[in-house]
Amino acid sequence: QVQLVESGGGLVQAGGSLRLSCAASGRTISNYGMGWFRQAPGKEREFLGACAWNGVTIYYDLSVRDRFTISRDNAKNTVYLQMNSLKPEDTAVYYCAAALRGSNWYTSMSRGDVDYWGQGTQVTVSS
Repeated sequence: QVQLVESGGGLVQAGGSLRLSCAASGRTISNYGMGWFRQAPGKEREFLGACAWNGVTIYYDLSVRDRFTISRDNAKNTVYLQMNSLKPEDTAVYYCAAALRGSNWYTSMSRGDVDYWGQGTQVTVSS
């Protein structure tokens, strides 16, 4: 019922910035918490953080919380991931996800238990 499409990935040098977008269609995201994940080759999927329906953001990954910013625009049905001071270890496929509002939605999302996934966008950071 909800389709998520990520965009904005690409190749960037260390220290640079990228802004990823996740555009939703099918229904409004106003009733969903929206999160960002990443997965590097040969590694498990990593939960970065999420933005609730009211705009409150929780950053989960300690390695990115001072460099990445999650935001949402419900009017545009879009969630964003602003990435600054990028490092080579940030290289991964980045995914957005949606979880329907509920008392345990954040805990479930941290485990990768979500209602909808995007198909991902590649981010490559060179030295």
